[in-house]
Amino acid sequence: MGRELYYIVYYVVRYRRKLVRHNILQAFPEKTEAERLKIEKDFYRYFCDSFLETLQLIYLSDEEMKKRFVFKNTEIIDELLAKGQSVILMMGHYGNWEWVMSMMLWFKRKEQYVFGQIYRPLKNPVSDRLFLKLRSRFHSVNFPKSEIYRKIIQMKRDKQTWLLGFVADQKPSANQLDYWTTFLNQDTPVLTGPERIAVQTHAAVCYVDVRQLKRGYYEGEVQLISDNPEAMPKFEISEQYMRRMETTILRNPALWLWSHNRWKYKKITKQRSALANYELRITK
Repeated sequence: MGRELYYIVYYVVRYRRKLVRHNILQAFPEKTEAERLKIEKDFYRYFCDSFLETLQLIYLSDEEMKKRFVFKNTEIIDELLAKGQSVILMMGHYGNWEWVMSMMLWFKRKEQYVFGQIYRPLKNPVSDRLFLKLRSRFHSVNFPKSEIYRKIIQMKRDKQTWLLGFVADQKPSANQLDYWTTFLNQDTPVLTGPERIAVQTHAAVCYVDVRQLKRGYYEGEVQLISDNPEAMPKFEISEQYMRRMETTILRNPALWLWSHNRWKYKKITKQRSALANYELRITK
């Protein structure tokens, strides 16, 4: 079915083909046209596969998920949570990110903590309800992006230890272009919200490096970025995340979401100063 869906999406609907082609060209100007075309077609094949895989969350058992997505170094997070330190897990639109929250099956004493992910509600209410159900598959809580700060304040007041997953490779809002870096050969604004939350809540920050082992099977390696975010230079956590994300993508570019308009904003000569919005007020 994946092949049939690929044919429809790529050749008939031609879903965002101009944007995908442009993004790949900008990221890999040194590659030949044939090499870039291969990445493009492989992306669409995987895009269709990952959509069908996500629907499998309806019926896959916990035991089957642990075979399909194996995680390494989860003891890093277990140890952080056990000592009462909350954790921000940074990932990207790479591989099947909807399956990454199955990581919760690998933790000890998971009933003691709050596990959740940040999401942007979909415009279509039927699709939104479906994906909320799928994203709750492993007893995780879905926090709307607009409510996350209020929810974190509440968990802090309730003295709850939490792990929150952030898919952080998307573009920030237009009024939050505080930090830029070079990413995939382009000037790129960075989503710094996860770092600001980590600094204000003393949450550790980890990255999950995803690999596809074969069709429908993955491996995720947990990497610690910092367990003392307050001691890090400003934007260093965000920069380290972007460097790790880039390394993951370059290993197998077809698994990244090239159809996202990641480079909508262009860098301006004079950025907003004073790191004005860096300090996020999370009060008691």
